[in-house]
Amino acid sequence: MSRKRVTIKEVARVAGVSTQTVSRVINARPDVAVNTREHVQTIITQLGYRPSNIARSLIRGQSSSLAVVSYGISFYGPSLLLAGVQEAAEQAGYSLMFKVLSDSETYDAENILQDILSYHADGILWAVPDIGQNRDWIQQALPNFSIPIVFLNGQPRPNLVTATIDNKYGGCMATRHLIEQGRQNIGIITGPMAWWEARQRELGWRQALAENGHVVNESYIANGDWSPGSGERCIRMLLEWHPEMDAVFICNDQMALGAMKVAHQMGQQIPHDLAIVGYDNIPESPYFTPGLSTVRQGITEMGHRGVKRLLEMINNGDYTPPPIVLQPELIIRESSVNTEVCMDEPHHDVRDR
Repeated sequence: MSRKRVTIKEVARVAGVSTQTVSRVINARPDVAVNTREHVQTIITQLGYRPSNIARSLIRGQSSSLAVVSYGISFYGPSLLLAGVQEAAEQAGYSLMFKVLSDSETYDAENILQDILSYHADGILWAVPDIGQNRDWIQQALPNFSIPIVFLNGQPRPNLVTATIDNKYGGCMATRHLIEQGRQNIGIITGPMAWWEARQRELGWRQALAENGHVVNESYIANGDWSPGSGERCIRMLLEWHPEMDAVFICNDQMALGAMKVAHQMGQQIPHDLAIVGYDNIPESPYFTPGLSTVRQGITEMGHRGVKRLLEMINNGDYTPPPIVLQPELIIRESSVNTEVCMDEPHHDVRDR
């Protein structure tokens, strides 16, 4: 038999106080005597009373819910980002509603936003990767929008609140490491160049080469699609074109997995003949053969920081905070250096700090 829900009136009757006093205790109002507060809280515990979130939302004018618009959750980065968002929201006492897009190139953003408004979300986390022209809607739709939005990852833009990883710095740091190991002919396997993150990582590769007196050879660039299969295809092409290539920066760890397989098949000893640095620091990267040097992004932290920033905006009205830019770290393992070098330690390059 189901138990009848305890009401605020019943708590007030048993405690011998008014319903207004119980409400003040529930909402942590300061205008309640300490003894009264403790007594009411004891009765609440004894009766098993649970406040109605709907009723509290009507009183406060907030729903205690956040909307998350996302895409590409089959990829490691976006899925890890959502895990960080969910963890931070739950810790803050907020529920989440998800809208997962089937196509990143959405032309229906305004309807998506209006749909979210109909569910009375307090704010929005836009976690769709910055791909192609998929943020062109911002200029028209955003200025008159009534609830705050934080954009997770992607190119910072004027008047937008963003939380991003410094992908250019990550690519630069990975390439500098290869140069410091004495490598002279350093290629790159990029992600899909429609993605802002992929373009930034390639820019970092270019910057590191130029700063250290290396010629940027366009034929040392192969464009992948984040998948291991594209890593296989790209490394085969680069090694056939440039057998002298002695290092490669690969813009995610999954492509690095495919590339390392083919490099072994083609007789390349890693790192003796070919040094490799990946990107993402996926959980499997220490178990590659050899262990993969890679760039750790802090994606979970970006989700945490994005939620915190959104809640600041919700609670402070017209407050427009500065963008958040997180710095990645280089994790050095066997794939890029001799095994005598200290492994699995973060490498901090202070020149760009």
